[in-house]
Amino acid sequence: MWESIAQRAAACGAYIVQTKCTVRACAEHFGMSKSTVHKDTERLAAIDGGLYARVRAVLGVNLRERHLRGGAATRRMYAMRRNNVRP
Repeated sequence: MWESIAQRAAACGAYIVQTKCTVRACAEHFGMSKSTVHKDTERLAAIDGGLYARVRAVLGVNLRERHLRGGAATRRMYAMRRNNVRP
């Protein structure tokens, strides 16, 4: 599918910056593992420093907010259980 690893890394980086998505969402979108997306973001430092900085900024926000997202997901799960609704 990809002609080179650099092309794949740049595409992942651009997608993360455009959508401000998580690593999991990027991996699902491109059909690859989270580990591959992480390695590709590291490779961006050598490929495109500007894109790498923007990707790190988005992933930094995601890292700082992950405990809030987890708490919200748990809250939704228990609310659904109280209402006898199964996902």
